[in-house]
Amino acid sequence: MKATIVTIGDEILIGQIVDTNSAFIAKSLDRVGVEIQEILSISDNKQHILDTLSALQNQVDLVVITGGLGPTKDDITKKTLCEYLDDILVVNAAVEAHVIDLIERVMNRPASQINKDQALVPSTCTVLHNQVGTAPGMWMKKENTVFISLPGVPYEMKYLVENEIIPKIVKEYQRPYIIHKTILTYGQGESLVAERIEEWENNLPQFIKLAYLPSPGKVRLRLSARGTDKGMLEIAIAENVNTLTQIIGDIIVGFEEEDTIEVVLGRLLTQQQKTIATAESCTGGGIAQVLTSVSGASAYFRGSIVSYSTEAKIDVLGLSEQLIKQYSVVSAPVVKEMALAVQRLMKTDYAIATTGNAGPAKGDSDAEIGTVFIALATPDEVIVEEFNFGQPREKVIDRAVNKSLELLQKEILKNLL
Repeated sequence: MKATIVTIGDEILIGQIVDTNSAFIAKSLDRVGVEIQEILSISDNKQHILDTLSALQNQVDLVVITGGLGPTKDDITKKTLCEYLDDILVVNAAVEAHVIDLIERVMNRPASQINKDQALVPSTCTVLHNQVGTAPGMWMKKENTVFISLPGVPYEMKYLVENEIIPKIVKEYQRPYIIHKTILTYGQGESLVAERIEEWENNLPQFIKLAYLPSPGKVRLRLSARGTDKGMLEIAIAENVNTLTQIIGDIIVGFEEEDTIEVVLGRLLTQQQKTIATAESCTGGGIAQVLTSVSGASAYFRGSIVSYSTEAKIDVLGLSEQLIKQYSVVSAPVVKEMALAVQRLMKTDYAIATTGNAGPAKGDSDAEIGTVFIALATPDEVIVEEFNFGQPREKVIDRAVNKSLELLQKEILKNLL
């Protein structure tokens, strides 16, 4: 079963909002074996919508549309769908009753005609009940293609996908199994990883596809298997992941989307009953933000001091002004003392510190732009490393955050051996 996702709205095309709806719909459909052919964003223009529907007709089994279902005059999706399907709008009594109840009971005001007009739907559509909003979902079919129209409000769209669309697809359609396995690697770039696993990749079965998903400091390897025998697919994925682990086990830090390095670190720190704090300059609290994004981080994360200025390093962390003058604020001796200071202040087992020139200006140091010093204070020593992450600024900060987490993970794992 093949599908295309279409989002309607000028606000997406001009960058006013980010289209998160398509990602949610794509993941939901993929989980039940629906293959996504493409994702489109189009304008609130009747002819553009008609042209898009016509182009997709009989090319895919399913077209999922979001947006343009509100009560205002610029929401034209329903009328345009009627024109395309040669249909008319009629009042759906159940939807009208729901809209009136929702407006009058929850919002405590009379339902206006513009609210009641939400109950207008194409006469031949199957209404998808929107328990959490006023705009219903609509399921329509023309020839060999099903058209599903959903409101663009994310929580309403999600409710309809989870409670109406997915159950209906599962009940009414035969679909293949699609199984994904994502391996998270840290510390080596995409080209080097590709070189190391080239022979393994060449020997993958035809029904398993490999995708490289690189980002600063890490590469995710996603294996996707498609077929009718779920058990066979699972065995094949497991066998190939096991072989891959033997080849690049030194850089694999986790599996599946949820096993990011911060999740792995949280698990390791919790298991060992160890704690950590950070003293951040050039990363501006980025390391702390990543670590605390994990549920349960309070068990091991004690806090962070964002000593962005030289004065903060002296006044808050207690660094020597003479030390900074002698070595520069971006230097190994300074970052070492930052790590020790926050380790002492927060009374933790580990502490990470960063200082650097992320750019575009050099700030209080003459160090080359892109230079970053990272220190990791452990219960026994302080490890300091120097890097140059180049430019632009965002890349420097992202790579510094990722490298800091990588250093911490390597140190913890080393102590487990």
